[in-house]
Amino acid sequence: MLAIYQTLQLILSVFYTIMIVHIIMSLLINFGVLNMHQPVVAQIWQGLYKLLEPIYRPIRRYLPDTHPLDLAPLVVFITVIALQSYILPAIFGLA
Repeated sequence: MLAIYQTLQLILSVFYTIMIVHIIMSLLINFGVLNMHQPVVAQIWQGLYKLLEPIYRPIRRYLPDTHPLDLAPLVVFITVIALQSYILPAIFGLA
């Protein structure tokens, strides 16, 4: 059981890191620090988009439309933190 718990924690940690990179890159692009016309930046951005958009899309259906501000990453971010810190330890009896 501990191996399953550790595997799930590792997956959530990797996903957490990918989300942090996506959020920081989004801010850097919006403030003009990164240029989307650079091939490396565009490829990284498209890769992150393809990874995270299938997770964000269903959540966006239920959230209100706050056009300039996307709340879906925040909801997923809080969910990942709750899973890592509270839900998984409680399920596996480690809390």
